[in-house]
Amino acid sequence: MAAGFMNCVRARLKQAELWEEYLAQMAAWERPAGLVSMHIARTSERDLCFVGLWDSEDAIAAARPQMIALLDQQRPMLDELSVDLGCTDPVSGPLLLSD
Repeated sequence: MAAGFMNCVRARLKQAELWEEYLAQMAAWERPAGLVSMHIARTSERDLCFVGLWDSEDAIAAARPQMIALLDQQRPMLDELSVDLGCTDPVSGPLLLSD
């Protein structure tokens, strides 16, 4: 795996019963060019963390429209995390250590 950049997105489902629908949407998502791998962790009954490993910062920048379109599909399933954040808490940066 030759990833040089990663993103992490924290989100919360409105109901635990939405896991199957959320995961089905993620499985059906057409992967953007440059996305090396994606991982989803269930961090509590309704909370999740998405981690994407990317070829480069340019690859994730080019994929933003695709990621926003996916998020627009998922918004009805997601709770607001806070007034400031909205329904996601995204961060990204260069990958510094991986084994």
